[in-house]
Amino acid sequence: MTSTRRVGIVGAGPAGIMAALEAARLGAEVHLFDTNATVGRKILVTGNGRCNISNLGADPERYTCADPAFLETVLTLWGPDEVLARLEEHGVLTYATPDGWCYPLSDSAATVVDALAAALDVAGVAVHLQTKIADLEASAQGPTLYVGGPNDPRAMDRVVVATGGKAYPALGSRGEFLAVLERLGHSVRPVLPALAPITAEVGHLHTLQGVRLDVRLAIDVDGERRGETVGNLMFTGTGFSGPAAMDLSHLVSQHAGGSVTVSIDVLPHHRGRLWALLKAKRWEAVPLRILLGAALPAKIALLGVQMAGLPPDARMVDLDWAEIEAVMELLGRLTARATGTRGFQHSQLSTGGVPVTEVDPETMASRRVPGLHLAGEVLDVIAPCGGYNLQFAWASGALAGAGAAQG
Repeated sequence: MTSTRRVGIVGAGPAGIMAALEAARLGAEVHLFDTNATVGRKILVTGNGRCNISNLGADPERYTCADPAFLETVLTLWGPDEVLARLEEHGVLTYATPDGWCYPLSDSAATVVDALAAALDVAGVAVHLQTKIADLEASAQGPTLYVGGPNDPRAMDRVVVATGGKAYPALGSRGEFLAVLERLGHSVRPVLPALAPITAEVGHLHTLQGVRLDVRLAIDVDGERRGETVGNLMFTGTGFSGPAAMDLSHLVSQHAGGSVTVSIDVLPHHRGRLWALLKAKRWEAVPLRILLGAALPAKIALLGVQMAGLPPDARMVDLDWAEIEAVMELLGRLTARATGTRGFQHSQLSTGGVPVTEVDPETMASRRVPGLHLAGEVLDVIAPCGGYNLQFAWASGALAGAGAAQG
């Protein structure tokens, strides 16, 4: 089915680009607006410049939103297979790592942006760069976009808002359009940093600055466990970074007024093998920290011994077994009081925005504003690092574009 609808799309990030391509594919006259000088600027910084396009394990339970059934529908209609196939049609070849993280064969986000920009051109999408949409009005005749101010209205049959949240404000994502959506009748939940480094009181861990390893990390709020993950963590001078910390950082943002504790187990995978080694070397004159170093970075091994009140070179033969157990217990529960997260300029994503309950999951059509569709980070959906959030951006954008063109 083709369409002669005039579709306006606000925001040329991954969701907006995919929306534009799908709407054009169905025959719509598509106008894509963005304040930046080029499309896809936010794509350029994903995956540390490699572009972590999707994740083969992008199941609904990996996401947090107001209605899990919403993600079930979205990912059934546009799962990783559908997204990767469509991107290949647009000239983006991909591969998956053993753990399911998907990247372009080029390992370059810039080539992804170039391919999508070319696809927009081939599809006949009218791209309006360095153009600010200041307002949106909805009426029975259809929505109207206002460029710059009230004196330049652009009448549309449908509008897709894919303006993002507040992460990476330097790339044009400042969350300003959420106020427009709220005025039109949508709920807007507080927008907070997510996928950001956690700040914490880490003076007692200062010797670990720069150390990186896989850990089990948990967030407790007022003594209650709110989240837990296993992943790579880096100790910093101000707290914690790396995927493990970033995956749970939204919990720190959301509970900033409470007592938030970060708990770290530095032996999530190899505790059993390390115990076996300690037992085998029980009566030898080898220092405990040397044996701990078989499974841990040397700085962590030394800190564990010192935190237990033992001499740095305490030998196995000179220790009580209870002292050895105490060290292992400490290494399973390093703690620090969280004080917050780094700001939006350091976050890969923001949490908050419009709840998904106010959007039709099959078309991303607003349940409150006729003619309006929402996609991407403007919706209150959050997932861990690893391509899950880009997967949602592509999928929601495709559904919004198709819905706007023919829904």
